[in-house]
Amino acid sequence: MGRTAHDRPLTFTIGREELVVRQRYEVLSIVNDILVALWFVIGSVLFFHEATTYAGTWLFLVGSIELMIRPLIRLARRVHLRRITGAPPEAGHDF
Repeated sequence: MGRTAHDRPLTFTIGREELVVRQRYEVLSIVNDILVALWFVIGSVLFFHEATTYAGTWLFLVGSIELMIRPLIRLARRVHLRRITGAPPEAGHDF
């Protein structure tokens, strides 16, 4: 069975270096987790001063939304919609 486009690594050339991203959904999930932590840390710091509480509240909202995105990334990693190519399946198959 061949590799799908989602299985192949992404390769970015940066000068004389290459950045290779394997398991892109796993990488996306990790980046999302880092961003969630970042928003909550910054939001927490902004709550120390009354003048920055409004911005801190927005960062907590962004972090909460990203916490909701995390299971969506995990679901997308496991479920793919793929176009069927070639002839349609034969009608007489027994299951």
